[in-house]
Amino acid sequence: MAYLDNVAVFVRVVELGNLSAAGRDMRLSPAVASNRIKELEKHLRVRLFNRTTRQLTPTEHGRVFYQGARKILDAVAEAEAAVSALSGQPRGTIRITAPLGLGRRLIASGIPEFHDRYPDIEVRLRLSDHNVDIMKEGIDVAFRLGLIEDSSLRMRGVMDCERVLAAAPSYLEARGEPKSPQELVNGRHDCLLLRFPGAKEYVWTLKTLDGPRKFEVHGPFDSDDGDVITGWALAGRGIINKPRFDIEPFLRDGRLKVILPDTPPPPVQLAAVYPHRKFQDPKVRLLLDFMAERCQRMIRDMLAGR
Repeated sequence: MAYLDNVAVFVRVVELGNLSAAGRDMRLSPAVASNRIKELEKHLRVRLFNRTTRQLTPTEHGRVFYQGARKILDAVAEAEAAVSALSGQPRGTIRITAPLGLGRRLIASGIPEFHDRYPDIEVRLRLSDHNVDIMKEGIDVAFRLGLIEDSSLRMRGVMDCERVLAAAPSYLEARGEPKSPQELVNGRHDCLLLRFPGAKEYVWTLKTLDGPRKFEVHGPFDSDDGDVITGWALAGRGIINKPRFDIEPFLRDGRLKVILPDTPPPPVQLAAVYPHRKFQDPKVRLLLDFMAERCQRMIRDMLAGR
């Protein structure tokens, strides 16, 4: 088992590109993680990494060994899942990720209850508004809002969520309320954008009489954190494009106002994506069932003001 533990550390170092990050991910100190790699290199009699002050990159031997090691760990995980299914006692670790706002409001708050139901399952949550490469980073389940473009992943839809354009009354008083989507372009209004490498939010799609149309909007600043953008909108600094449930409290108390209600953005799908495997891990299935029901219930309650 010690050898398999060493292999698991090696795989996470390759995937995360950093010994300390891999150690944190596996709840090991950097010293312990480093010793695991040294033991593996001693056993294989090859050097597995090229070491720099900032990063570890696999050598040719390391790249070859990673391919086989990843398959071994996947096979062990699949075998353990099969045993768990037969015994009716799911156990192990699930790594999940979600956008910051969605994760804080809907996912994170449900993890303690999930663990109470299934105490042998550990959950490790990572929140980020960036598009996380779940295959590369060893994520089991990713909750996402929007289109799922990676055909190598399986998807479970949770629900369609209404989107709206909104701004603070103070912004609308100062800049005027737009009467048509065309007024959002050419710098006539400040649109607050979620932007990071690979993001497409700077093009807003709106439903018009002629069907869905894309509008290339602009703003004086942007962020990779959706909650920061909402904060700017509340401060009267521009227009946001958000799922309605995410800002419903501010719409209800008048701090934000829906604009262009006749030409809204199309709904966005809340979905869970996960790697395609021949045998679906029962603990992943349990998490998906639990979170899907919980998200649906909580979003309905938010929209109803409960």
